[in-house]
Formats: sequence, C-alpha cells, structure tokens
Amino acid sequence: MVKITVPSGRTAWENKDFLNCDDVVLTDEDVRYALRHMRRVSWGAYDPENTDTTGCEGEAIVTFKNGKILAMGIEPNGRISTGEFYAGMKPTASPPNFYECDPCRKRKMALLKDALYRADERRLKKLVAEGQLSASEAELRLKRTRDERDKP
Repeated sequence: MVKITVPSGRTAWENKDFLNCDDVVLTDEDVRYALRHMRRVSWGAYDPENTDTTGCEGEAIVTFKNGKILAMGIEPNGRISTGEFYAGMKPTASPPNFYECDPCRKRKMALLKDALYRADERRLKKLVAEGQLSASEAELRLKRTRDERDKP
C-alpha cells in the first residue's frame, strides 16, 4: 500500500531559479515506478553537497505485505532516501538508505519541462532587471537552454 504523506515539499536546497517545488507533485504511480527502478548508492554519491539536487521532494509511506514499512523521500531528479520501520512505525536496525533512479528522473523531468522553462524565464528576467544582461541576450540564452534541455 502506498500513502503519499507530502505530495510536494521543499528542502533546504530549494532554488526557485532552477525549479519551483509547487510544480512538483508526487503521485502513487511515481512511487511504484521508483520501487521498480531505483538502485542503491552510497551516501557520497547521494550527498547534496556533491551532487545536483532540485530542493524539491515528495514523501510517501509504503507498507508491504510482510508488515515492513518504507518511508521514502523522492526528488523529481531520481534521488531517493529511505528509512525502514516495523508496524507501528518502530524503526528497524537498518540505517537510512540512498538511491538513484535514472528512469524516474527522465520520466518525471520530462513532465516538468514547462516548470523548468518558467524557472529559466524568472532567472533571466531577474538578470535583465538587475542590468546584468540585455533583453536580447536573455532571449538567446533562453532559446539555447530550451534547445539543450529538449535534446534526446
């Protein structure tokens, strides 16, 4: 059983110039997809200080038939953290685990291109307003960014 506890949340790493977390909503389908495709990584490979993070995270509780419970934090870029619990949310002896899910990132980020475009526009408009960039240069950068993001 999957229960979404926080469909759209922010972490300390949120950067609205990259992605507004209000545009990221975790669904049951996303959680089930992640469970099928996620692969365990070390803390070093997961650490937000060393890797890209969106600063957005949905949270879910998954209850398995054997009574074990998995609390998951899932970012739209496929970064996943988990904690294991027994029935009644009593923690197991297992430490938190960290996962990457490249298929999740590709799937979810494809759905969020419009949100990323809006973030690009906000960032470039801010630079134009601050006089750090001309309007024509901002337009060229926006086109270049969109073209790069749209590459297969």
